[in-house]
This record gives sequence, structure tokens and C-alpha cells, in this order.
Amino acid sequence: MNSNTPSNLSELPVYKKAIEILSLSQRISMYLSHDLSGLKADGTEDADIYFSGDIVQQSVSLVPEIVNVELERYSERKYKHIASLRRLTNMLYKNSYRLEKSNSNGKDFLPILRSELKKFKKLQRSWLLTL
Repeated sequence: MNSNTPSNLSELPVYKKAIEILSLSQRISMYLSHDLSGLKADGTEDADIYFSGDIVQQSVSLVPEIVNVELERYSERKYKHIASLRRLTNMLYKNSYRLEKSNSNGKDFLPILRSELKKFKKLQRSWLLTL
């Protein structure tokens, strides 16, 4: 965390859940990448491998958006970060569904990710009411 980050930020439930989602999505992506990295019989790559990277990138972006919301003083800018946080969460949902259709054993872990995302959305709603 940088010096501008409030010290109590790491105690926020929404922040903790974002860290958990990041860790979970990284593990799922690593697991899926082993199954999806090989070439198909016709020599082409599996397009679903990109979605596994997308869930990691979107998860990485959750924490900075939470920090930006907490640090922003002006409500207009704060709402832009809130909207970005919601978009990221929704994109994580969509990409988890896309990955579930992939040809991998790791797709069994994606419902766990979606379950954590549901909890994150609930925490997000209650957190936004406190701002």
C-alpha cells in the first residue's frame, strides 16, 4: 500500500474480499492455463485461455478502485470509480461463465468464484452506503 492509503482500509470487509477474489482468480487461472495452453488438433490455440487472463486482470483492478473511492474527495469522481468497480465485478461474472464452457477440469472451481463475487457485491452495497 502506498503512503496515501488510509491505514484502516485493510480492515474494510470489501477490501478483504477483493484480496480473496484476486487470490482465487489467480489460482483458477493457473489451473486452467495448464489445460488450455496446448494447441488443438488443427494447430490453433484455445480462445478460452484469454478469459483466464481476463479474470486475473479484472481482479487485480478491484483493489485500486476501492482505494480510489476511499481517497477521492469529490463525489463526481468518486462515482466514476464506483461505476468502474461495478463494471469490473460484472465482467468477472461474465468471464467466469465463459470459462465454464471451456474444455478444462478447472471449470469446476468457477462457481466458487461466482459465489465469492456475490458476497463481494453484497459487501460493496453496504460499503457504498457508508460513503
